[in-house]
Amino acid sequence: MRTRSLLALGGAATALALAWATPASAAGTVLTTGSTGGTAVAVGDTLTAPLAPGTSANFYSSATGTSGVKCTGSQFTATVTGNPAAPGTATESVTAHTFDSSTCTSNVTGVLGVNGITINNLPYSATITSSGTLTVSPPSGSAIQATVQLRTLLGTVTCVYQAPGLTGAADNADSSITFTNQHFTKTSGSSLCFANGYFTAKYAPVTDAGARVYVN
Repeated sequence: MRTRSLLALGGAATALALAWATPASAAGTVLTTGSTGGTAVAVGDTLTAPLAPGTSANFYSSATGTSGVKCTGSQFTATVTGNPAAPGTATESVTAHTFDSSTCTSNVTGVLGVNGITINNLPYSATITSSGTLTVSPPSGSAIQATVQLRTLLGTVTCVYQAPGLTGAADNADSSITFTNQHFTKTSGSSLCFANGYFTAKYAPVTDAGARVYVN
């Protein structure tokens, strides 16, 4: 009888411990809406983000210079493919990254304007960790590629730039993603196309159906 009582007591203690532990292990997911630790972002949801108000997406010829192309209209769109419990790493598929050419200008000598900027080889895969590090990767055997069309006195010049990947940082203060001096190398184009491109932009807020997204 005493043995059974001890077994029953041990079983009750184990059940109590599990009941106590479960809320902690299910405290929240890496991506939430509403607040940190808020409602979990569902797999399959679409996230969008425009440029942060008052900022521009810059594609300059050097990391410290101001010569190149800049746009005040740009947006990315991504589909959530995985959102595990925090801390962890969420996954996304970047399905679109657009630039409004009507908002783009260039101060490169000999360039009259920007006809368009197209991001190629989509979709890209992306991961975001609980620490806020975003990594964007191209499909296997491919590259992150940007095709820039510049208007000149001699007609349209096409410049193609590639990067092996991009790294950004998330900030819950304004639900933003910031890319800083991400290096691209010219793979084709005339001498009017600078040899290297450095991409800097801040996108905010990242939203899911209008609700701000937070990283946990």
